[in-house]
Amino acid sequence: MRHHSNAVYLVGPPAREVVVKIGRPGHDPDQDLRDAHGLVELVQWLTHHQVPTTTLLDTQPQPLFIDDHVVTLWRYLPQSAEITTRAIAAPLRALHEAPPAPVPRPPLDPHTAITRSIAVSRILTDRQRELLLDRLDHLMPAWNALCAGTKPRLVHTDPQHRNTLWRHSTKRPQAAPKATAAHAVLCDLDDVTLGPIEWDLVTIEIHSRRFGHSDYDAFCSAYGRDIREWLDYADLRDLRELRMVTTNARKSAPDTPQAAEVQHRIDSLDDDRNQRWRIL
Repeated sequence: MRHHSNAVYLVGPPAREVVVKIGRPGHDPDQDLRDAHGLVELVQWLTHHQVPTTTLLDTQPQPLFIDDHVVTLWRYLPQSAEITTRAIAAPLRALHEAPPAPVPRPPLDPHTAITRSIAVSRILTDRQRELLLDRLDHLMPAWNALCAGTKPRLVHTDPQHRNTLWRHSTKRPQAAPKATAAHAVLCDLDDVTLGPIEWDLVTIEIHSRRFGHSDYDAFCSAYGRDIREWLDYADLRDLRELRMVTTNARKSAPDTPQAAEVQHRIDSLDDDRNQRWRIL
């Protein structure tokens, strides 16, 4: 199904399919397993507090640890339509309003993530590394002020259309004996942590603007807030875009379409903030 941070497979016969997520082997298998146990506890906490998310298969204890890989099993949600931006608002707000989970989670630390990505990228020039690090230094005071001035809440860290799914449920209203209703749920929960909710909100805004989703205003209406009206929106927007650019710079090999897209994104960081990006 997908192969990004995890390899994701759909297995089993029709109507009984299971989503199998296989993590990359790390340098510390014990830590990988602890992180996986934390994810399982977090998902159980979110389910208990009625946050709309994908759910783990409950027929056997999880996580599994097979040949140095963490494996988790999830209930499959068949999809029949694309996710709208507006649909993401309800599950994301439910996550933000949930009480903090009593499960240790790694901190939301864009500075470390960005500097590491720049250091190991195989496609950035020395001049680009210097410019991107200078940009990071310029933006970090706004991030530090945000963290100091807000109470951390549960954040997804990468809410977007590809990390949201429809869940269908069967209802029987009087007008229709069998009608199928659908609501959106959050998926890809590995990086859920505590932090400022503004990070999630600006992520939605960037994906809508850069990748051509036209119903962002409807999202703002449904969620109850437009991040563009916030005083420090511009700095957080630029920091989040920098994170997106450098993450893909780390993942991309030289002389590939992905590397060309990263170069396109770097060129458009300041020149045209409405320049479309291609999803990677």
